[in-house]
Amino acid sequence: MGMEDDLTSTFAKMEGLSPDSVMAFAGSSEPLHYTVLTFTGAGKPLVVADPGYEAPMWAAKIAGAEVVKVPLADPKGAASHDIKAMLAASTTPGVIYICNPNNPTGTCTPRQDIEYAVANAPKDTILLIDEAYIHLCDAPRSLDFVKEGKNVIVLRTFSKLYGMAGIRMGFAIGRPDLLKQISVHGGFNALPITALAAAKTSLEQTDLVATRKKIIGDVRMDTIAWLKSEGHATTPSESNCFMLETGRPGKEVLAAMAAKEIYIGRIWPAWPTQVRITVGTHDEMMAFRTAFKEVMASNTAGLIPAKLPGRFAEHAFPHLS
Repeated sequence: MGMEDDLTSTFAKMEGLSPDSVMAFAGSSEPLHYTVLTFTGAGKPLVVADPGYEAPMWAAKIAGAEVVKVPLADPKGAASHDIKAMLAASTTPGVIYICNPNNPTGTCTPRQDIEYAVANAPKDTILLIDEAYIHLCDAPRSLDFVKEGKNVIVLRTFSKLYGMAGIRMGFAIGRPDLLKQISVHGGFNALPITALAAAKTSLEQTDLVATRKKIIGDVRMDTIAWLKSEGHATTPSESNCFMLETGRPGKEVLAAMAAKEIYIGRIWPAWPTQVRITVGTHDEMMAFRTAFKEVMASNTAGLIPAKLPGRFAEHAFPHLS
C-alpha cells in the first residue's frame, strides 16, 4: 500500500467511511475549485452565503456560471447560512456551497438546517460542505451524508488547526462517482511525501485536536469578551476568526492598524464596516488590543499611510486549504 492509500485508509477507518469515498489532495482548495468547475456552468448557478469564502465564486466565473449570493441569516445574531433562502435562490443550482464554520464570520450553521438542505436540494444539485475549520468547533460533522450516498461532497484540510498550511494536504469526501468526476480536472495528482507523512501522524495524535482547539478557543473567547467590554460587537464565532464591527469604513481601520504594524484581515463588500480578525497567540492578541484601542480612539483617516507596506496581508493566508 502506498503512502496516499495508507493515509486515506487511515482517515476512512477513523470516520467509518469506505476508503473509495476519500480522495487526498494538496489541500482542500483543489477539490473545492474542481467541484465548482465540474457541476456549475451555464444554467447551473453557484449559490453561496454572503459574506462568505470567495474561492468558489472565482471558480464559477471560470466555469461561466452565475453566482447567486444570499445574505447570512440574522447578521446581528447567529450570522449562519440562510438555508431556505439559498434553496429558493435558484431552481437549477449546480452547487450550493456551505462553509461550516463560515469564513469569515467563524459562525456555524445548525445541523437541522444542513439536514434540510440535503433533503430539499434539487436532485442534480451538489451540496459542497467546506469543513476547513470544523476541528475548531463542536458543530456536528457532515460525513454521515456521504455514508448515506447523498449528493454531498465534504472538504477537510490539515491547513487550519493542524497547522500544515505550508505543506498542503486535504481531503474530498464523497460518493466514488462524484470524486471520479471532479478528479479529471487535476490530472496527475502527485502529493508531497512530507505532507502525506505529516497528515497521517497528525491523525494518529489523539489529543492534538482537543488541545489546540482549547488553546485557540480560550484566546478567541478572551479577545471577544474584551472587545465586548469596550463596546464593540463581533460575530459569535466558534472558529479561529470572527468579524468585528468598527462603526466606520473597515478599509480605514485596516490601514490604520497596518500603520501600527498590526495586520488584520480584509473586509467583505456586504459588511463594509466590519473587518476579519484571525485569532493568533495570546501575546499577538494583546498587541492587537493595544493597537485597536488606539485606532478607535483616533481619527483613522489621518492614520492611513500613502502606501501600505508591502507585507500588508491577512494574519493568516486566506484559506490555504
